Amino acid sequence: MTHTLLRGRLLTFLRAPQELGDTGSYLYESDGGLLIEDGLILACGAYDKVSAQAPADVVAVDHRPHLIMPGFIDTHLHFPQMQVIASYAANLLEWLNTYTFPEECRFVESAHAARIATHFYDELVRHGTTTAVAYCSVHKTSADAFFAEALRRNMRMVGGKVMMDRNAPQGLLDTPQMGYDETRQIIAEWHGKGRCHVAITPRFAITSTPAQMEATQALAREFPDLHIQTHLSENHDEIKFTCELYPEAIDYTDIYARYGLLGDKTLFGHCIHLSDREADAMSETGSVAVHCPTSNLFLGSGLFPLKALARRDKPVRIGVATDIGGGSSYSMLRTMDEAYKIQQLLGERLNPLESYYHMTLGNARSLSLAERIGTLDVGSDADIVVLNAAATPAMALKMEVVKTLPEELFVLQTMGDDRAIVETYVAGVAAKSTI
Repeated sequence: MTHTLLRGRLLTFLRAPQELGDTGSYLYESDGGLLIEDGLILACGAYDKVSAQAPADVVAVDHRPHLIMPGFIDTHLHFPQMQVIASYAANLLEWLNTYTFPEECRFVESAHAARIATHFYDELVRHGTTTAVAYCSVHKTSADAFFAEALRRNMRMVGGKVMMDRNAPQGLLDTPQMGYDETRQIIAEWHGKGRCHVAITPRFAITSTPAQMEATQALAREFPDLHIQTHLSENHDEIKFTCELYPEAIDYTDIYARYGLLGDKTLFGHCIHLSDREADAMSETGSVAVHCPTSNLFLGSGLFPLKALARRDKPVRIGVATDIGGGSSYSMLRTMDEAYKIQQLLGERLNPLESYYHMTLGNARSLSLAERIGTLDVGSDADIVVLNAAATPAMALKMEVVKTLPEELFVLQTMGDDRAIVETYVAGVAAKSTI
């Protein structure tokens, strides 16, 4: 058995913080120890107590004075869009047609998919992200490359081949039967292998005919424990076009509801412009609205009402995500910095404790994976990030006047990026320093 003992300041959340002074929502140890055995957390707490449990041959790593947290979780991004990021366009539909769809056509080539997969995982690890939920392209080769690299790195990842049979270039179209068959093959080959989770992935209703939505419904019935991911209510033109394609539906959300796709493991990217009826439907089914702040701002899609959705009489479950490559950063720190600004524009407050809850335990809960990731709880996967709030000269200068933990977290969120990530541990193994 391999044992590793990490020392540093520990922070892990126990529940969602109610306000900035809610110290009962998290565990903080100013001199903490984390004992890891074969990829799992064996003990967590005060260093003197945890170190007393360590075997004589333990590998000890002293990360003081840095902050040790659960690895960050990204609940929505696009694996084939690494070379789409930072592409100039007026809006979502122009961006898709001009840049995204042509780039995704390249993923029919297995060598290209494998090359991008290596870079994709390097960027996640560099930014402290240890679990992500990704869309692959329509090609099975892209999903194979995505999961092969996840397996090689022993990362807990969720992903799926997109299903799309209309309103896209010919090189990106499957058929209802092909989408169904290839998704089943990917499930058989990859789901549960290592730490891989396959998601049923109709891209969005614009690119799926009713026949393909029926095939998606069949998959959801056959594999009820799998995640489902798609897009919903990102852009006004998208909403209008979608509803024209499905005139029998009450609204955009109702399209997915008619095919049985709402549920507690369904992740809907964006959800910026939901009506009250749609928000109620999301709440009643436990469906997750995934907030993608850098993407929403970059594409001018709108301001996500995070606080308003969370405090409704029927609250909506929330995830947060980078949405690469509509999103403009791989960093969950940068993502939450933009989420903070969006709430400011809406006259709301998003305090730093809430931000870090969302990046860790909150996102783990949105994935129904909180028993495995998102905390430093004993028995959890040892997916860990080590943070340095004085990583740059400007940050170090600011830290001279920082007095509290929330203030430190806010500095990291506002000024931090991959340079603030000292180390990323995947199943207890240092991963960033080996890139």
